[in-house]
Amino acid sequence: MSTKRVSTTEPKHISEEKLFIHNLVKRDPRAGLAEDVRRGLTTQPKRFLPKYFYDELGSQLFEAICLLPEYYLTRAENEILQRYADEIVATVAGPTTLIEMGSGSASKTRLLIEALLRKQDELLFMPIDISATALESSSRILLQSYPRLNIEAYAADYFAGLAELAKEQRTHTLALFLGSNISNFDPEEALKFLRALRQVLHEGDALLLGADLKKEKSVLEAAYNDALGVTAAFNLNVLARINRELGGNFDLRAFSHCAVYNQDAGRVEIYIDSNREQTVTIDKLDLQVQFSEGEQIHTENSYKYDLENIGKLAAATGFTRAQTWQDQKQQFSSNLLLAV
Repeated sequence: MSTKRVSTTEPKHISEEKLFIHNLVKRDPRAGLAEDVRRGLTTQPKRFLPKYFYDELGSQLFEAICLLPEYYLTRAENEILQRYADEIVATVAGPTTLIEMGSGSASKTRLLIEALLRKQDELLFMPIDISATALESSSRILLQSYPRLNIEAYAADYFAGLAELAKEQRTHTLALFLGSNISNFDPEEALKFLRALRQVLHEGDALLLGADLKKEKSVLEAAYNDALGVTAAFNLNVLARINRELGGNFDLRAFSHCAVYNQDAGRVEIYIDSNREQTVTIDKLDLQVQFSEGEQIHTENSYKYDLENIGKLAAATGFTRAQTWQDQKQQFSSNLLLAV
């Protein structure tokens, strides 16, 4: 494990003691990409892992998706946090530490940071994100806005970050898992993740869990298949990333984005379809991949929940669902899970 103390010179009111980043990333992320691409393209059916969406361009495309009229999730969650942030943070007694899993730009987190700073004089924020660069960038921006904030960040995957957090002594804690990130876990993965998070928390601590709700098929499919094609570009950028980083020769015009709601499984399934029979070469893997016309690469699932599902998930992982807040259209839920 390595740690990085970040010294900031601009703006001058940010002192080096305000930001500390633990860099737990132990290997070049491209090595993992190569291994996973080889594995995913040589199995049947073909698949990619959704974590590889988020290179620099992919992250920018996702920020654009969040602004699309069809993509209601971000607006709905913002509505909930704007309306109920003070009520949410009041559920944790006394001085509170804020933890966030997959913090990214931490844009929605600001509403909860502000609510906590109305409740207490100082706040320790402990974000976890796989990208040390993203953590440093978002932390600098937050520290410019909130001089009473201190940040101890972890550049790590979720489980490595949680293992380190378990060693820390903290005040009562509010943990955040926002943006329906839980939706990207298969049911067994969701249980594993929440159990690991529960091990970090103490009785009386809380988790605010964002979860997208089951609704009409047309609304769900439109959210992942917008008219402007931004989501398609986001999905196909995985192929472009393989071209850039691994010497692939994917012709993006020969593939299409596909998003369908599987009602029986309660999830939106995302695929890349091959438009024709074709062969793709990936030089750095010394690999040739055959595609038949209509063959699919599975890239992501997005599970949808109802309140009964969320309650069962909480109970199976050492939590109880104490309260749920919803937007006016009842499309999205923010769920307070208490550690018991």
